[in-house]
Amino acid sequence: MKRNSLSVENKIVQLSGAVKQPKLGFYSSLNQTHTHTVRLDWGSLPHHVVLRIFQYLPLLDRARASSVCRRWNEVFHIPDLWRKFEFELNQSATSYFKSTHPDLIQQIIKKHSAHLQYVSFKVDSSVESAEAACGILSQLVNCSIQTLGLISTAKPSFMNVSESHFVSALTVVFINSKSLSSIKIENTPVDDPSLKILVANNSDTLRLLKMSSCPHVSSDGILCVADHCQGLRELALNYYILTDELLFALSSETHVNLEHLRIDVVSENPGQIKFPAIKKHSWDALIKHSPRVNVVMYFFLCEEEFEMFFKEETPVTHLYFGCSVSKVVLGRIALNCPRLTELVVCANGLQPLDNELICVAEHCTNLTALGLSECEVSCSAFVEFVRLCGRRLTQLSIMEEVLIPDEDYSLDEIHTEVSKYLGRVWFPDVMPLW
Repeated sequence: MKRNSLSVENKIVQLSGAVKQPKLGFYSSLNQTHTHTVRLDWGSLPHHVVLRIFQYLPLLDRARASSVCRRWNEVFHIPDLWRKFEFELNQSATSYFKSTHPDLIQQIIKKHSAHLQYVSFKVDSSVESAEAACGILSQLVNCSIQTLGLISTAKPSFMNVSESHFVSALTVVFINSKSLSSIKIENTPVDDPSLKILVANNSDTLRLLKMSSCPHVSSDGILCVADHCQGLRELALNYYILTDELLFALSSETHVNLEHLRIDVVSENPGQIKFPAIKKHSWDALIKHSPRVNVVMYFFLCEEEFEMFFKEETPVTHLYFGCSVSKVVLGRIALNCPRLTELVVCANGLQPLDNELICVAEHCTNLTALGLSECEVSCSAFVEFVRLCGRRLTQLSIMEEVLIPDEDYSLDEIHTEVSKYLGRVWFPDVMPLW
């Protein structure tokens, strides 16, 4: 839209001489009302309406729109427009998304950094993009950020940045933002000393901390957060730094109730990492203090690495298996996970999971969601599973190739039987939905 473009109002004036006006009073009144409505051109829209539109625009389009007229330029500089912003950084030759122009980045830092509250960085797989993000972070000295997210769209490029460079840039935000409430810094070289700086400056406001796959963080660093951030509601970390001491710290009387605990169980070097054994009384303490906490566990292990898991009662509520999991482990889950509400199995061997699935239905009475892929279940066993769970199953995502026809049910018949027990129409999936 150009400055010298004719407004809608001018166009109406030009055309009005060529249009014969009705003489009847009723039609004349209608025409006047219509004309009055159309004459509200874009330039006269209220500030709050233009602000709302600008919030949906990419930065480059937002900057171009600000040159249309004086009113839009005023909106462009309203602090509310700059409270939430995502920096997109990439090397154009290797990325599929648009990068934020360097000149615009400098304009934001110079004029709007004091207004930024919800900030995220989306970087591609290149080290150059991650280093550029660190460069921007180190300049945010006059900000009061509440939410910070570092997102790698491909492989974790932040891990290829110098640890000292990354930590130095991150601590600038930790020190200058006294009200950080949500931090997502997964797959980064953050370390224990930088977490202590975070706690020293934001312990009263921190509510969410996601830092899975941060190899330089130890259980001591997480324990420091748990000891001092009594308002923490959501925590994501790797299982290898989970300890009994940490669970007790999260269960202390000074803490508010934890709502979401995500634990990633990952082994990049099979057989090289010995996972810690968490005692039942540590889990019991957490559940007693936070009875409604969601304990979410993502497993990416080889079958032989499951030996120590689920041998005694575990208060997990959501289980996701990204790699193959054995029938034995699924049997232990059925017997020792009474709080389980969601189970997703992405792979299994060629042996049907009939008995294990029925056992889950019988013992996990809170189960409401099931996802199965790359495993086998007979149609009869699956129908029995659904019958036992009934209408509490709100999500049922089963790949069609998982179901094995037998003498009782064919693939054409099973959807009718399952739909009857669910109380709604159901069909198997042709592609995974989880």
